[in-house]
Amino acid sequence: MTNSTITLAEDLTITRMGYGAMQLAGPGVFGPPKDRDQAIAVLREAVALGVTHIDTSDFYGPTVVNEIIKEALHPYPADLVLVTKVGARRGDDASWIPDLAPDALRRQVHDNLEHLGLDVLDVVNLRSMAHEGHSEESIAESFSTLVELQQQGLIKHLGLSSVTIPQIREAQAIAPIVTIQNLYNLVNRSDDDVVDYCADNDIAYASFFPLGGFTPLQSETLAKVAARLDATPQQVALAWLLQRSTTSVVIPGTSSLAHLRENIAARDLVLPADAVAELDAIGA
Repeated sequence: MTNSTITLAEDLTITRMGYGAMQLAGPGVFGPPKDRDQAIAVLREAVALGVTHIDTSDFYGPTVVNEIIKEALHPYPADLVLVTKVGARRGDDASWIPDLAPDALRRQVHDNLEHLGLDVLDVVNLRSMAHEGHSEESIAESFSTLVELQQQGLIKHLGLSSVTIPQIREAQAIAPIVTIQNLYNLVNRSDDDVVDYCADNDIAYASFFPLGGFTPLQSETLAKVAARLDATPQQVALAWLLQRSTTSVVIPGTSSLAHLRENIAARDLVLPADAVAELDAIGA
């Protein structure tokens, strides 16, 4: 089994196998879920199975997912870390609208606090909203706003999402960061340099869409390796990410109890070297 936890700060240890709550909202991450009781059951089962790292945002729903998390888990276990994101809002048509002005970010942080039922947020990621992070636009003003809120005692730790290495360095020159959350998976390796940078700098790298997101991973090689290991392709894809670097964490999301249990079981799957070599070749 890979190391099951990662320590990012003196007061911040998370399980490398996390849970992404995005899919607890309705279709298109908008509106209420079809089955709220099922959503609550999934969250409680994730915690019961040892997950201490839940990824969320107030723009999932919007507000719906955070409200469900609060209903399911509050008062929160002492070791549970809720990682949220700011930097966007939702249009009435379910569109995703960048919202990075200082006043907007302050409002979003307070909204997350209110809907999660917290006095302080464990980790807040600034989401740049750049397409797959491939933007060199400065994030200094937006990140500095979050640093101010951290200094006010509303945020414990800071992270970034959908960013490039120059943007990470820009933020690090302002304040420490503990996590990066970018798009990365077995078939989409465009972020290899960021994964390696995070490992070299003891920053957690959280892959969003680790199983492909709205377009599930498809690979004949993946299917063959999974069959040989008596595992599902999804489990192998998650295990590959966990073995990809020492600071990799994953946040697969699901609204199904069966899929949740299947995903979490991947933390115990150790891929042999020949399987890793075959899987590495997919993105070559």
